[in-house]
Amino acid sequence: MKKSAVVLIVIIVIVLILLFSMVGSYNSLVNKSEAVKTAYSQIDNQLQRRNDLIPNLVETVKRYAEHETEVFTNVAEARSKLAGAATISETAEADAQMTGALSRLLALAERYPDLKANTNFIQLQDELAGTENRIATARRDYNEAARVYNTSIRRFPTNIIANIFGFERVDYFEASEGAREVPDVGDIFED
Repeated sequence: MKKSAVVLIVIIVIVLILLFSMVGSYNSLVNKSEAVKTAYSQIDNQLQRRNDLIPNLVETVKRYAEHETEVFTNVAEARSKLAGAATISETAEADAQMTGALSRLLALAERYPDLKANTNFIQLQDELAGTENRIATARRDYNEAARVYNTSIRRFPTNIIANIFGFERVDYFEASEGAREVPDVGDIFED
């Protein structure tokens, strides 16, 4: 073999190795991006589950506390805001508002012993508690998928592939500003 043929073969092998490496990095980023989207959709699914439970819970409480319209209005507004959320930060903010409204609704139930003993209310409350746990798990899973993806697009040499093909950092699902504050439910217990 001539020296030029050997050099050409070596160059072709190096190019193929680089090409396969690029394809592998790209496919890995696609998989991680899809994992983030899937995890986010799980948050949406659980939030929708909670939204579906809320009308039943509200109706049950309404039967016992018809004069507590502010609490019901807050729940309806929070539910509407959550349904209209388009970004991760809007979803987190709406979720925090919904959590506060539900806290007030459940605190309202404390004023009505017959309601607390109502089988339908107890079942709805248990389903809501289970759903809240699922939401927390979905948020954690999303944030883990986001961490893996964000780390991948920042690491060398994958960051080169990420920049070439437009893979961008995703936001974490974080609590909104007001979510760290305990909802004030004291006025519900005043007569």
